[in-house]
Amino acid sequence: MLQKDMVIDMAENKEQKAAIIGIFIKDFDAVPKVNDILHDFADDIIGRIGIPYRAKELHVISIILSTTPDRISALSGQLGRIEGVTAKAMQANL
Repeated sequence: MLQKDMVIDMAENKEQKAAIIGIFIKDFDAVPKVNDILHDFADDIIGRIGIPYRAKELHVISIILSTTPDRISALSGQLGRIEGVTAKAMQANL
């Protein structure tokens, strides 16, 4: 790798964050909207875990991703604007 390429790679990696977005879905009709948004961010997502909490009629999803802070905020914000959905993000430096 050329030194110039290393500098570019380091600059790009400096912007990258690891993140977890916790999603609570209270309204089952919101699930297709959530899935559509997650599909739009598929390149940023490392993993996804979904757990139905049937006793409370709540769907819980954890998303693990690696991307820029702007994309993390955009994803969390878009999810949080869906009625019946709550989304919160936590970030760490890579």
